[in-house]
Amino acid sequence: MAKKSWIARERKRNRMVALHAEKRRKLKEAGDWVGLQKLPRDASPVRQHNRCALTGRSRGYIRRFGVSRIAFREMALKGIIPGVRKSSW
Repeated sequence: MAKKSWIARERKRNRMVALHAEKRRKLKEAGDWVGLQKLPRDASPVRQHNRCALTGRSRGYIRRFGVSRIAFREMALKGIIPGVRKSSW
């Protein structure tokens, strides 16, 4: 499980991106790069990280399922994810 502060920081970034999205779009269309620089750093979507929805882990994230590789494996072995099963050949 990731630290609570890291998870909270990521939620804060997500809120900040959503809050400033329209303003960023207008500034980009106008070519106002100075105005863009005056926005908070965390308002940029580039600063967001993908995090596991269950554990908050940032590494080993599987985008298609929205969870980390560890949580994905546990869910797949329990049969929670439909259509996924362990391969053997």
